[in-house]
Amino acid sequence: MMPLFALICRDTPGQLQTRLDTRDAHLAFLKAADHLRMAGPLIEEGEMRGSLLIVEMDDLAAAQDWAAADPYKAAGLFDSVEVIEWKKVIG
Repeated sequence: MMPLFALICRDTPGQLQTRLDTRDAHLAFLKAADHLRMAGPLIEEGEMRGSLLIVEMDDLAAAQDWAAADPYKAAGLFDSVEVIEWKKVIG
């Protein structure tokens, strides 16, 4: 089994419309990924303010490269993207 990586993406403040405008392209990108295990928005104060994705990849560099290709990243939505190895213990 390949290692898992958590992608913790934080939106640039005030860019909710960018998120909404790019959502279809982002979802198509995710649906095409056979290594994606879980994904969903981070919610703060009732609004989407980021994304959390769990991917199974060969290594950290592969996970970082894939994260950089996300349409949300290309649209300038993300203020930051942290990619860190993650170990599933429960679930």
